[in-house]
This record gives sequence, C-alpha cells and structure tokens, in this order.
Amino acid sequence: MSSLSGQMAKFAIDLQYQDIPDESIWEAKRFLLDSVGCALAAVNNEDMAAMYRFTEKLGGTPEASVIGRDFKTNAANAALMNCLLTRALDYNDIYWEQDPSHPSDMIGAALAAAEVNGKSGRETLVAIIIAYEMELRWCHAANPGVREVGWHHATLTQFVSPLVAGKMYDLDLDQMIAAVGISGSSHFTLGGVVAGHLTNMKNTADPLAAQAGVLAALMAREGYEGPVEVIEGKEGLFEVLNNVEWQPEWLLKGLGEEFMITQCSYKAFPTEALTHQPISAALQVCQEQGLAAEDITEILVETTARGADILSDPSKYQPTTKETADHSLPYVIAAAVADGNVLPDSFSDEKLKDPRIWDLLGKIKVVADPEIDAMFPGVKRARVSITTNSGETHTAQVDHAKGSPQNPMSDDEVISKFRANAGDILSKEQQDQVIDLTWRFDELEDIGEYLGLLK
Repeated sequence: MSSLSGQMAKFAIDLQYQDIPDESIWEAKRFLLDSVGCALAAVNNEDMAAMYRFTEKLGGTPEASVIGRDFKTNAANAALMNCLLTRALDYNDIYWEQDPSHPSDMIGAALAAAEVNGKSGRETLVAIIIAYEMELRWCHAANPGVREVGWHHATLTQFVSPLVAGKMYDLDLDQMIAAVGISGSSHFTLGGVVAGHLTNMKNTADPLAAQAGVLAALMAREGYEGPVEVIEGKEGLFEVLNNVEWQPEWLLKGLGEEFMITQCSYKAFPTEALTHQPISAALQVCQEQGLAAEDITEILVETTARGADILSDPSKYQPTTKETADHSLPYVIAAAVADGNVLPDSFSDEKLKDPRIWDLLGKIKVVADPEIDAMFPGVKRARVSITTNSGETHTAQVDHAKGSPQNPMSDDEVISKFRANAGDILSKEQQDQVIDLTWRFDELEDIGEYLGLLK
C-alpha cells in the first residue's frame, strides 16, 4: 500500500459522495452534460459510422448502452465507443499545465461500468470526480510534460481509467492496485498520433486508454495480477521515461481535500486547445472593426512555439480532413474570419473546400513569440494582427480562452452548447429531459434511465 498506485487506489476506494463539495458535484454534472452533447454531435460522422460498425461486429454481452444507437454491448466496448464519441469533435474539456488532458474522455467508461453494475447517479458522479482529480494531478507530475518529449497524454490516462472503472466494479484494494498495474504497464501512446499528418487515431488514442481501464478492472476482479510499483518501481514509469523530471508529490497533493475539477476548462470551439486564444483574438478584431474576409490582406498570429510548430506545419496549410483541419491553426483562423465563428460544421467536406477559407489560408502567417512561450503554460497568450486592404493593422491579445476558470461559461452557456450539439439528434423535448436529468443526476437510483435518453 506504500506504492503510489496503492495510495491512489485507496483514495478512489475511500471517496464517497458526501466527501465532495457541492460546487465540485455541480461541475461534474456540467461536464457530464457538455460531454454528452459532444458525443451526440458526433453520432453521424463518417468515422463514427465505421466505429459503430466495428463495435457491432465485435458483439459482446449486451449489458451497456451505446450512445446514439439502439444496441448494447459489453462494458469495455461501450466504454470505447462512448468515450470516442465524446472525443470525436475535439470539443470536450481541456486542462493544460505541464501536460494537456481531457478528463471527460473517461466519462463514457464511468457510465458503461456504472450501468453494468446498477450504480446510482451519486455513485457514478463519484467515479467522474475520480477521473478529474487524478487526471489533473498527472498533468503536473512531469516537468516538462510527457507531451513535450514525444508521448501522448493517453500515457497518463492509462493510470487513471482503472481507478474510475474499478470504483464502479467495487474492487478491493489489492484488486484496484492490480488494475492500475495491468493498465499502466500496457498502454503507452506515442505523441505521433497528434503530430504531422493526422488520422482518426488523433481522437481514438485517449478513449483506448479509457477502455484499457475497464479491461484492467475486469481482469483484476477475476484475480489477475499486475505490477504493484508500476509507476516508481524497477523499470517502471519514472525509471523508463526518464527524460523528464518527475514530481511524484503532485499525484497525491491535496487528494480528498482540494478538489481540482473546478480548475478544468470547457471548449468554446471544436478545435485543438491552443487554437482557442488565437481564434478569440481574430474574432475580436473582426467584430470590433467590422471586417469581412474580403477586407483582409494579411493575418499575423503570434503564439507559442507549440502552436507555430505542431499546429502550423506545412500540412496544416492544406488540410483535406477534419482531423488535420481542427488541429490546423491557419485553417481555424481562416474559418473564424470567413464565417464569424468556428463550429462543428466548419469541418464538413463542403467547408474544407470553401474558396473563401482557402483564399485566407495564404494570407496567414504564424510565428512563435519567445515572450509568449516563456509564459506557457501558466498563461496561454495569443496575439492576432489583421492588416486590411487600406493598409491599416488592428491587433487583439487574448490570455484566457472562453470556458476557462478565468473566463468561465455560465450554466446557460453550457446548456446552449449542449442544445447546439444535440439539436440534430434529439428533439427539443428530449433535450429538455436530458438537461433536467443531468441536473438531478444524483437523484437517480439507476443510470439506465439516463442512458436510455441518448439512443
């Protein structure tokens, strides 16, 4: 129990609904509604159609609901599908300190495991809180973050998802430690899934790590063992991934006393997180000056080295797929200026060929600003300067994206985002039901009723 995975497992096992502050419970409900909306918005996507077919062909015990469809499958398959739906549009939550993460990528795993085990809304909310409390601490645990040395943040999720699922399977301490060992020794993810030419794996890597937690919990429940010191032991995480400085104290810092879920951000745009400040700055200039795409000769974006490198390499100036476009800083700036916003349909096949957007792409220059880079990740500043046909240049600077704790989304704004995402799938009456049950989620004796609304 002295191992790090043992101490984290004990936290997850011991945490009860009544231990969690009201504001953290409310935030968990808000993230649940936001995540469900993101999932519903993706159900008709071409890539999701492929994964629906894949999931149906896998079969499995029909015990867990699949969002957007009428069939059920086993908990692990449902977890993957539902987590992937949440992630598919890159529109769900974001937390970025030394490492980035999307804790809501695990909500689908919590729901699947909870439904199978007949858990109440209160019990499920505890699992969701565990996802946030552990994942956010992992974002502080390495300096620089593992993303900076070539690993994807799913590498961190693999240590959290077994705690989330294990809570819903009522694992005892030894089983929970085993589950962390099983998952944590089997799901390291290369950063290449979000670098260079992007594929469907950009959105799938973290959901696979969430599913790995469900599988690990199921294996541990049957008595299967995993390494007890998978994090700090011989040839464990700290020893093998040794080109960062590990700060293990962060993994246990304030656990059960300080709830970090309220520090996580929502996304106002369905794009990679570091594009949000530049998008906001570009929209601010256009709105303040009344500019249209045809008025503009040049757009200069000053951002972090990451934004200039990963999000603005040559492939990002010629995006042909949604996966590349929503991680292309030039494309999302062009879409924002051309259309006055960036929405899920900004990445439709039609939009990816829009001549107004393509004309703007050639006018956009992205540069890394050393002063901005030095502020990261504490402040994620971006500066956008737009030069007009008349030769005038107008500039806006944004430090905190809409949806961040410093620039929060209200309950009404979270609801509006949900309705916009769910509008093509659910009727207004159905949307009202989901919203009402989300706010009353802790009153549900069994969450099957809630999941039944999402078919």
